[in-house]
Amino acid sequence: MFDRPQLGERAILVHIDFFSEGQREELQEFRELAQSAGACVIDVVKGSRNRPDSRYFIGTGKVDELQKEIELQQVELILFNHTLSPSQERNLEARLQCRVLDRTGLILDIFAQRARSFEGKLQVELAQLKHLSTRLVRGWTHLERQKGGIGLRGPGETQLETDRRLIGGRIKQLKRRLEKYTEQRNLGSRARRRAMVPAVSLVGYTNAGKSTLFNHLTDAGVYVADQLFATLDPTLRRVDIKGVGHIVLADTVGFIRHLPHDLVEAFRSTLEETFEADVLLHVIDANDPERNAYIDQVNKVLKQIGADEIPQIQVFNKIDLTESAAKIDRNEHGVPVRVWLSAQTGDGLELLQQALSDFLLQEKVSGCIVLTPQQGNIRAAFYAMDAVCGEENSENGDNLLEILLSKQDFARIQKKFTVELEVNPVKLRDKVSATTMSALN
Repeated sequence: MFDRPQLGERAILVHIDFFSEGQREELQEFRELAQSAGACVIDVVKGSRNRPDSRYFIGTGKVDELQKEIELQQVELILFNHTLSPSQERNLEARLQCRVLDRTGLILDIFAQRARSFEGKLQVELAQLKHLSTRLVRGWTHLERQKGGIGLRGPGETQLETDRRLIGGRIKQLKRRLEKYTEQRNLGSRARRRAMVPAVSLVGYTNAGKSTLFNHLTDAGVYVADQLFATLDPTLRRVDIKGVGHIVLADTVGFIRHLPHDLVEAFRSTLEETFEADVLLHVIDANDPERNAYIDQVNKVLKQIGADEIPQIQVFNKIDLTESAAKIDRNEHGVPVRVWLSAQTGDGLELLQQALSDFLLQEKVSGCIVLTPQQGNIRAAFYAMDAVCGEENSENGDNLLEILLSKQDFARIQKKFTVELEVNPVKLRDKVSATTMSALN
């Protein structure tokens, strides 16, 4: 074993090009990740392989090259732009006598730095413990000498000194505490549904400009910086949209390619603001040449958390860096599908509000439906979605429900119960008689 340095941000990046599309990573993005974590990038070691080496991930020749660079540059940290197995990390550290961190560990470290809320810190700790539980053997005899540094923040200084049983207990405790936060958030979500307040969530690749756009729309003062994962904790604010009224706008954590699975699981409760939204504003950097690949990555993460069926409006941001003009693109039905704007200059923000108004007004199902006594399960489903605004009983025992919900939720109910429900625009609050309502059949 070796004595890890107490501190040390001087790092060498290792980037390997693979022929398999699923294993490819971007070097520039990884450099930005390293800088976001506070690393001082001294050098980049590149290479190409057909497949990773089972022992070192890279070949022995590259390991020798790294050893020479470590001695020459006095480097304290090696960062791999790939996911390493626990055995590969151990083998590399034993051979190089230097700390080794993979892409997942680096992202976890950034999250440990950026979490501000108590819930966010719990979520980061949960993800770190899951990741570290397979790496307990690393540096086991010298953990008491750790003082911090990239990859060692958060629970690493204390939790690695415990055995797997204690870590497992801590993970269970964290999950229970996060479940309580989830219950509290669900209460707020149900209250908004009862108040018929639409929810809109900002999603997108990290550093696409979500927080800047959020600040312009809400005056929230959320921290903004030109770096990956500048903001981590979700922020909710009320916004007035002409023709719609109040909506709740949520700013969530940015996504990234190959987002660690443990992070997706740990932040599932936070991301509930995303998959419970009526519409997603998918913020895209219009000036980024890789924007199409980033769009695909965001959609993959949305599918992971069950939000892939929620309607989207694509927001192409940073048009001030391009030759594009502020505009709204609509589909053949006149529904807004894309807005071009600049959150930095404010150009096109009024078009975004117009697009939201047009979209939300046409995405609702409202009116009265008639359910027979035998359709009590459908009635319960509407109540479970907080979609019932009023209810009366007709003379023949039918249930007359006044409903308000998204077209998406209404379609889900019809699909679940394999029925075709007819909605009449009449409202119960218009004091229509029971006899008239029964005629709606």
